[in-house]
Order: sequence, then structure tokens, then C-alpha cells
Amino acid sequence: LALFPLQGITAAPFICYDLRFPEAFRSATRKGAQLFCVIANWPRARESHWITLNRARAIENQAYVACVNRTGSDPKLNYSGRSMIIDPRGEVLADALSSECIISAEVDLNTVLDWRRDFPALNDMRPDLLK
Repeated sequence: LALFPLQGITAAPFICYDLRFPEAFRSATRKGAQLFCVIANWPRARESHWITLNRARAIENQAYVACVNRTGSDPKLNYSGRSMIIDPRGEVLADALSSECIISAEVDLNTVLDWRRDFPALNDMRPDLLK
């Protein structure tokens, strides 16, 4: 897992399939990630999973999620987009819906640090489950 600095916040890259494995995101959190960047080809048929899993990764890791999904179709599948920016409490700050567009939202390191301090659930992570 590679972390990288992005304008003063520590980010971790993921692909769409990774969303189904919360332990990968937890590992990134343990290594210092405060923002997850998820790039995807997530089909319209499972759009509700896309939204739910991205929000869950933000909530359980008290981190931002910037997730980008394609729109349009290929010969087999349709893609609904739904690129989003989600805050550490799971609130959607920006949502592209099904549009091809640029979205933006303020991503503030202090929001992560304050939420992790005010609700210190990450302090109770079980290290024996994350080897």
C-alpha cells in the first residue's frame, strides 16, 4: 500500500473492487491515511453498493473519500457515475450524480483530526485482527 501527500493531507489510492475489503482501508488508516482516492468502473446495477460502501469506508476510518466512477456504457454494462467527495462522518459533500463534470469540496486535515479526537473510535482498533 502506497501513501502519498496531497496538499497537506495523507492519501491512499484504491480501485473499485477494494471497496469490498474494508481491512485494506483500515490498514491504510493505521499507516496514516486521512483521504482515500477510489477510481472505478462501477456498474449502474450496483450503484447503491457504490454509494453505501464509499460512505462506510469514510465513516469507519474517519477519513475523507474522493471516489471517481465512469459514466456511459460499454458493450456489456451501463455506468451511472456518482463520483463523490465524502467527509469523515460519511456526509456527501459533492456528488456528480450521473453527469460528466468536475466536482469539488473543501478537504480539511483539521476536520479529520478533530473528528478522530472527539470520537476516538480508532483508538480501539484490534491489532490482532489486522495482521
